[in-house]
Amino acid sequence: MSELFDAIDALVASRSPLPPPAERKRLRQAHGLTLEEVAATLDVRRATVGAWESGKTEPRPPQREPYAHLLKQLARLYPSPTATEGGVLPAATAPAAVAVAPSAPTAAPAPVPAPAAAPPSPTAAPRPARGSRRPSASGAAAANSPAPAGSGAYAHGPLLVLDADDERQVTGYGTGGLLLDVPARSLPALVEWALAEPRVGAEKLHASGKDADPLLVLTAAACERYGLPAALSDEERSAGRLPEGHQVIKLLERAGWKLTRRGLGPWARVYRPVTGGRRQCVQLCIPSWNALDDRAWGHAATLEPAELARVLGVYAHRVMTPVGSTAVSGLELMTALNPPTRASEPDQDGKRHSEHRPGSLGTEPVDPAPCEAIDGHPVLAHLPRFHIRGPAERLFEEAYDWARDLTDAECMQPHLVGIDVNLAFGAAANGALVGLDAPPEHVTAPVFDPAVPGSWLVDLSHVDLSRVKVAKQWRDLEGDLLPSPFTPTGERPEGPAWYATPTVAYAVELGYDVAPVEAWVRPRSGRFLDGWYKRLRDAYVTTMADLGVAEKLSPGEFLEAMDGHKGRDPELGIVLDAVKMTVKGGIGKLQEKARGGGWVPGQAWPALARPTWRPDIRAAVISRARINMHRKMTALAAATGRYPVAVLSDCAVYTADGPSPLDVLPYDQDGKTMPGSFRLGVSPGMVKHEGTQDVLWGVGVLEQLGTEGKVANLARYIKTGEVTARDTGE
Repeated sequence: MSELFDAIDALVASRSPLPPPAERKRLRQAHGLTLEEVAATLDVRRATVGAWESGKTEPRPPQREPYAHLLKQLARLYPSPTATEGGVLPAATAPAAVAVAPSAPTAAPAPVPAPAAAPPSPTAAPRPARGSRRPSASGAAAANSPAPAGSGAYAHGPLLVLDADDERQVTGYGTGGLLLDVPARSLPALVEWALAEPRVGAEKLHASGKDADPLLVLTAAACERYGLPAALSDEERSAGRLPEGHQVIKLLERAGWKLTRRGLGPWARVYRPVTGGRRQCVQLCIPSWNALDDRAWGHAATLEPAELARVLGVYAHRVMTPVGSTAVSGLELMTALNPPTRASEPDQDGKRHSEHRPGSLGTEPVDPAPCEAIDGHPVLAHLPRFHIRGPAERLFEEAYDWARDLTDAECMQPHLVGIDVNLAFGAAANGALVGLDAPPEHVTAPVFDPAVPGSWLVDLSHVDLSRVKVAKQWRDLEGDLLPSPFTPTGERPEGPAWYATPTVAYAVELGYDVAPVEAWVRPRSGRFLDGWYKRLRDAYVTTMADLGVAEKLSPGEFLEAMDGHKGRDPELGIVLDAVKMTVKGGIGKLQEKARGGGWVPGQAWPALARPTWRPDIRAAVISRARINMHRKMTALAAATGRYPVAVLSDCAVYTADGPSPLDVLPYDQDGKTMPGSFRLGVSPGMVKHEGTQDVLWGVGVLEQLGTEGKVANLARYIKTGEVTARDTGE
């Protein structure tokens, strides 16, 4: 009799109810499962599970019952929104920037955990729930759905991540869980489709700017679907692009499409010349070609399409639609927020014309002063070959790389504590007065004016750091325990040298007279970077809040919230790092050097044709960042008698009796610190904990890496404590 009941159970199991094929795929993707994981669990091939999800075949015993059980469990976790009233996600969980149609159900995102002292921002970007594939882009656009924040021409967000399945069907993953069928069967057709149907792109960031082009991110599978290699060969990777004669490039050319000078590489721009005032341009990003450098984007290139769409979508919404590396995007953001031209007032015929926008850098490049030019620049073509310029000929405004030996008293303290300034270069850019669109003017024996940006040849070797003005009061300090604020190495200058305006102004602030010999000044000036800083500052602070680190926390609450903050949402952790690299890379791009073979010193390189090739602006920002660092170290020394033992860019290392920054910084019982000194907090310019190591560790590193006349910089290793073979020269 028992055998009869077993047979009945088997018969029932052979007909276990299953949801429709599209729902099967939605449930798997909503839980972040891959086809491989499901196939391995059910002991079938990957293609078999793909066939079940496409409806090509149906599961059969003995896999049908466990597969049905899996889908039933997932359905409890990720119920279809169509089951709710009106078939629309609740307002508290539906992403505001994405249309959610009844035909594309998505799952409500789970809240991000955070410490009780610092709950996540209610505006935190949700994880995308991958829904079933939509029937078509046009059908998605016409669906009766809540009006997204980007409704209209760009209703479906700034970008799509394209992926192809085993049946060569291409799906576009958008922000907030959006899914679109992509009907295009070739790259030219894909570009045409991207401009005509999916309503992808972003509104301009300034009234006088231009809208962001649609961004299509192609996975390795999508590359193969459109005739592109999944990975570049060594030769192609070295060139940074496919060869001109590649079949796909020929297809684009035959269809009337053009590529920019960087060709069809990891970041490619496909366009047609403007006709009738209509811009036709699509940006391509190919992660498998190293478009998403792991130094800036971490493991973004390995994410599933929906997760990658979320990461890039959050970055696009808070910063801008990426158009290249984070450095390239940082530079482009400057122009997007401060366009060089605007529409004029109507002329007598009622027509408007393009004219220069006051406060911008203009449309034409400006040559630097000779002292500001990097080696090989055309303005230095008259110099003898192999001529080495010293501080009296060249402006050396760089970030700190300084270290000293520990004193006997410092060796008796148990800990080395590193503190790091948040977005140091961003904070330095805020309020920076820089020259705009006019070339610099040469002046001899000028009177120094801190309100005039420029480069000044002046002798600052007389500034004595053992007696300086701090908060407008003369203070006696251990000057040999502080780095000089005037050189990147921290060494005291030995004679006249070129400095940017903020550096010379700081010498005056410390209480010393200055007498410049000559200068290159820029009377036409403005705060060109203020909007850039504010945009990136907001992106950084908002993302930190989403990770559970809010503003206006007490020092203790801030340190607690920072503990493991990226682990609360690794995808937003990627966005956070990308924002930081956008700041640093954008400033670096202001002085982009010549790249590639064939360049000869004295000849121009492509970057020089940009109005944003401005080494003087970079110098002013780095000068301000270094001066800000020195000002705070001096205030801390005056208040506590503590001096840094190493400084690397925006990180300073101190000895302390305890392992916490609170054992270094002078906070009182009310949570207040010395004015002008370091403050713990999330805002740019405030500091966070970089790392703590034992003093014995530090002594060992100094002995291991130190060379005659040079002390190893402990700030370089304080975060992890690791010293690699490369560091030791082995």
